[in-house]
Amino acid sequence: MSRSPLRFAFAIHLHQPVGNFDHVFEDHLTGVYRPLLDAIHRHGAYPISLHLSGPLLDWLEDHAPDFLDDLGVRAADGHIEFLASGRYEPILAALSTADRVEQVEWMRADLRRRFGVDATGLWLTERVWEPDLAADLARAGIEYTLLDDRHLLACGLEPEEMDGAFTTESGGERLRLLPIDERLRYLIPFRPVGEIADFLARRRGAGQRQIVLGDDGEKFGGWPDTREWVYGGGWLEAFLETLNAARGRGELELVATREAASGPGRGLVYPAMGAYREMEEWTLPRPAARRLARLKATTSGAAHGDAEPGPLIRGGHWKGFLRRYPESNRMHKTALTLSRLCRERGDPPEARRAIARAQCNDAYWHGVFGGVYLPHLRRAIWRELATAERRLREEEGIAFEILDFDLDGHDEIWIHSARSSSVITPQRGGAIEILTVFRDGVNYVDVLSRRLEAYHRDPAASGATREADGGMTRGARTRNDGVPSVHDRESEAPAAPAPDGAPLALLQEVAFAPSGGADARERTLVADWRPHPFRLTGLPDVEPDSGSGRIRLRLRSEPGLPRLAKTLEIRGDGGIEATLDWSAADLPEGSGVVTRLPLAHPMRVEPVVTASESCAPQESRTRIVTLARSERGFEEIDQGELVELAWPAAVGRACVRLTPEGGSGTPGGPE
Repeated sequence: MSRSPLRFAFAIHLHQPVGNFDHVFEDHLTGVYRPLLDAIHRHGAYPISLHLSGPLLDWLEDHAPDFLDDLGVRAADGHIEFLASGRYEPILAALSTADRVEQVEWMRADLRRRFGVDATGLWLTERVWEPDLAADLARAGIEYTLLDDRHLLACGLEPEEMDGAFTTESGGERLRLLPIDERLRYLIPFRPVGEIADFLARRRGAGQRQIVLGDDGEKFGGWPDTREWVYGGGWLEAFLETLNAARGRGELELVATREAASGPGRGLVYPAMGAYREMEEWTLPRPAARRLARLKATTSGAAHGDAEPGPLIRGGHWKGFLRRYPESNRMHKTALTLSRLCRERGDPPEARRAIARAQCNDAYWHGVFGGVYLPHLRRAIWRELATAERRLREEEGIAFEILDFDLDGHDEIWIHSARSSSVITPQRGGAIEILTVFRDGVNYVDVLSRRLEAYHRDPAASGATREADGGMTRGARTRNDGVPSVHDRESEAPAAPAPDGAPLALLQEVAFAPSGGADARERTLVADWRPHPFRLTGLPDVEPDSGSGRIRLRLRSEPGLPRLAKTLEIRGDGGIEATLDWSAADLPEGSGVVTRLPLAHPMRVEPVVTASESCAPQESRTRIVTLARSERGFEEIDQGELVELAWPAAVGRACVRLTPEGGSGTPGGPE
């Protein structure tokens, strides 16, 4: 009895983030995207499904329209099915319902305009799923999306059920789900073609009817060592020849994801919140991530006859990054707040599009790629947010709002005008966490704090880096006819820079006393107001004028530490004057009070010394350097400059004036 061919749906996702360097786009176009799709075309390995992210689509339209023209011809011939997404590649689960639907509708409209197609399938960014997405996607005209098979296996389904399409719903709105085979995602393109062919043959022999692969196209030459392996070593040619040979023997049938989604029905399912396996691990803070790794190690081999329990062992949700990285949360909550303001003010197109571009996901998280650690990606987000708020606040005078801006359960003070926007946090030392000057297109406090990640070596530990590659060196893996993926390269870093102790913000105060040791430079921390709550004393004073205006507010530390009062005068153009008053009698003799100024872009820092105050502060300047994992290994990344001003505690009072010096908001950081 002849067996039916295994239906194989191959979906390729191509993406570059908002704010990435032009030469990265160009390198991937010439070294990955063109050769990959040209080889598929040359071998006639069709149909395939293809997703081009919005930022990449925009760049290609400006720099390589012929590439898009060729894809359009192939789509018209029925060779390529285009998948939609959020227009600027956001994590849809992190957006409001209105923003989700709008971004998907924009993308569908642009695919229709450029290629003449009606895209009803969706590439779900980073496969971050929440159950209520089903209704929003259905309202945006989406009929199906792709999820990792672990989303469904975690519901208690069995591996042999992963050979068809499932249905889910939210509020009665239906959506079909296609499970991506995780094992196939790790085989292609990293293992020899014969091994992949054997895997597909075994699946067919076991009675599986359909298998789906959806993955990053950058794996085919954009990840380390893959270009030589995929193209120079002949892997891609051999893979496509093997696919066609299996088709010729009636063992394999290539189908687009649209056809796969209409294939064998596996019934109703309700996947819980989640993402792909690595993402659920990356989102956890260091202690929890290490506990999860130990748990996984104890269950890595299932008992004889049992199914692998891995999918039932879950990590965190993508939104955990917003807690782990306050810098990410500030961008996210600024975008949410401005999106709501934009709709209240008639949705001017310039502001709406800028907010949508600021929702591009890459700068908000960190895994095996740099993400939030990369200054040029964060700068791009803040540049778009500045563009949006500038448009929304045209001709506005200076004003303030007291609200829970970052949604952490504590009120912040939001001061804004037609020229700038700043957020002060009484709960965390009365510091300034956002200072965006619209003219410059920058947030001057966009500095990433130094922190310990799960992959950093314990500060007390010593020894060489541990490679997590199954006991083989990178060279040995390659010689053994394969190439490691970036996940196989994960390792424990050298010792990281000392953590900052508290998320960096502008105008944070600490007090030090001499340690009394042999080294006169050693200091002991005697008061740390950075995480300490302050309270607003009275309402801020508003002084409008024909220029930028100013607001003066007074903050006082809550009991528990020596008294510290802060008077902040915020000008509408982003200038600041801060006056500090503290109780010198409550601090040890010989101690000093330090205010810390982390700067992503230059500001003029001027201590104000009056005639009655003969004491100027000591000033120090150091670079803020983080150590982060990337696809290339570990990178030291310059995040900005830390300016510290130190006064003798005995003076009891200090004043400093800060003036933005302007910044282009142009990309920077490692490439």
